[in-house]
Amino acid sequence: MSVGRFLGGIMALVREVENGRYLLLQRASTKDVGAGTWECVTGRVDQGESFEEALYREAQEEIGTTLQIEFILGTTHFFRGPSIPENELLGIAYACTIPSASAIQLGDEHDAHHWFSAAELVNFLPPNHWLTPVVHRAEFMRQHWPADLRDYFGERPFEFFWQPSK
Repeated sequence: MSVGRFLGGIMALVREVENGRYLLLQRASTKDVGAGTWECVTGRVDQGESFEEALYREAQEEIGTTLQIEFILGTTHFFRGPSIPENELLGIAYACTIPSASAIQLGDEHDAHHWFSAAELVNFLPPNHWLTPVVHRAEFMRQHWPADLRDYFGERPFEFFWQPSK
């Protein structure tokens, strides 16, 4: 198999600290892929950009606010549209918070947004929606992560900035 060329992507499952609800966004009806479907903050990594830089940029573009990264939920591999090499995407899923739902300023990539508890969100989504296991994992991790580990990652970025030696 040859060396791959992939798109990089991010996903932010956003939870408001104030009431513990999760944000769902409805993709604009004008979008080329997934128009009208429900998602969280998502986006592609631009050339020369890190995953965390893309996360913060996409949050500003889509919901007009700055996120706080809590932890990494996992990785993803999928095709954005037809299963052809140009659409293959590798991504990182982040659990993030914002202080309050009132911080949201919806961008033009989405037509609507709603806040849900974890149980409400899972009941709202269609069966087998990709976000259901993401929410379950976030809830599990939040309940079981020790406070000192949460504090550690709250003070440091997740990304390592590695530079090759000359």
